[in-house]
Amino acid sequence: MVYDAGVTSPFDDDAAPRARPPRVWLFDLDDTLHDAHRSAMPDMQRAMGVFIERELGLTTAQSDALRRQYFQRYGATLLGLIRHHAVKAAHFLHDTHRLPGLEQRVRRHPHDVAALARLPGRRYILTNAPRTYAERVIGALGIGSLFDGVITIEDMAMFGQPRPKPDARMFRRLVARLGVLASHCVLVEDTLVHQKAARRVGLRTVWMRRWIRQMPQRKGERARCPAYVDCKLNHLRDLQRRLG
Repeated sequence: MVYDAGVTSPFDDDAAPRARPPRVWLFDLDDTLHDAHRSAMPDMQRAMGVFIERELGLTTAQSDALRRQYFQRYGATLLGLIRHHAVKAAHFLHDTHRLPGLEQRVRRHPHDVAALARLPGRRYILTNAPRTYAERVIGALGIGSLFDGVITIEDMAMFGQPRPKPDARMFRRLVARLGVLASHCVLVEDTLVHQKAARRVGLRTVWMRRWIRQMPQRKGERARCPAYVDCKLNHLRDLQRRLG
């Protein structure tokens, strides 16, 4: 695993009293740490459409409608395809994340790098994307050294099935493996349904809205900040001041 699998749980009865542990920051990747709507999403969505058309025998319009429906219902198109059509996760992820020329389209913002470097505590990337894609984006952004680990969809399997965001069971397991209380973790994320699940587990939540204006709006995301979101931000540089 890419995260700290051997940390002693704070729930252990024989654990000695200790100071409050540093905060653990969990950052989404796409449209949180970079503008994926410009660099990756158009090609990714086309690839998803082609995959769904081919595998399910649908028209382009039917494929597009199904992709949107599953994303809104489950928080990830893949989950709907697995549940209703027995699609193999590895097959889908490989076909939809090839994205030639991705690295040339990813843009790095120096003030984001500086803001991450100043952030106290442990930092992890938590993404529903496959590892090969995440590594390409992180490499293009040049931010790998700023994080203690990268948790991708391959790391979120439970009982032989993918359990990516927004699965609350995955959040509970992740918090336990990191060896901290849920209340010491903060999820920084652009997708509200993921934050809603994280809050049910006890995590704090930050709604990153920086690139939402450039994205097709999901239901409810134009509304005022929901009760399960601690704060909303437009820039990473404001994160420590608002929630540090």
